[in-house]
Amino acid sequence: MLQIDTLVTEVAEQMAAEEPIAEVAQEINLWTMASYGGWIMIVLAILLAGAIYLFIERMVVLHHAMQEDKNFMNRIKDFIHEGKIDSALNLCRASETPAARMIEKGITRIGRPMQDVQVAVENVGNLEVSKLEKGLVIMATIAAGAPMLGFLGTVLGMVQTFYNMAQNASGVIEMASLSEGMYQAMVTTIGGLIVGILAMFAYNFLVSRIDRVVRSLEGRTMEFMDLLNEPA
Repeated sequence: MLQIDTLVTEVAEQMAAEEPIAEVAQEINLWTMASYGGWIMIVLAILLAGAIYLFIERMVVLHHAMQEDKNFMNRIKDFIHEGKIDSALNLCRASETPAARMIEKGITRIGRPMQDVQVAVENVGNLEVSKLEKGLVIMATIAAGAPMLGFLGTVLGMVQTFYNMAQNASGVIEMASLSEGMYQAMVTTIGGLIVGILAMFAYNFLVSRIDRVVRSLEGRTMEFMDLLNEPA
């Protein structure tokens, strides 16, 4: 009896030694996951790169637009009171900011009716704001279009999955044959949502910064008009 137990133990140990060691599951990384998305992931990557470029470019422009000398209007006021119109114009041209260009246009209209001066200043302000908003339409399109592209990839992935099921004549469904379509369906959805969310936050942030510049321009306009309305 003891010999039989020993023999059974040896056989079990031998069988355990001969069993193939299970492969350690490979952890999926970002690049591997993205590769399952197909051509839609390439389009999403291009959209993400475009959104990043627009965000950085607009931030540089807005940062420059908000860099203004705190004593700018005081110096303009002194020049106008002293009759140094050329000095005031030179100061505006040296500043190279949206507010300075607005004030410059207003100074060139000094002597005309106040309504004409105000209209000229506001027109320049509208042009400056339109320059600041350049590219925002593209950013908004990326924010709205990227999730839709992701959902398109989801639909294509599911179509691929059902196509593979239909091509299986044996009637036995194997998960390995369906994995490619399912991966594409999930990965493109994730990619589209990531790009869309980032673009949406970037768009709203840029809009808030532009609003700050617009409020500053409105304040400079009122300040300049009050300056012209002051008694001599």
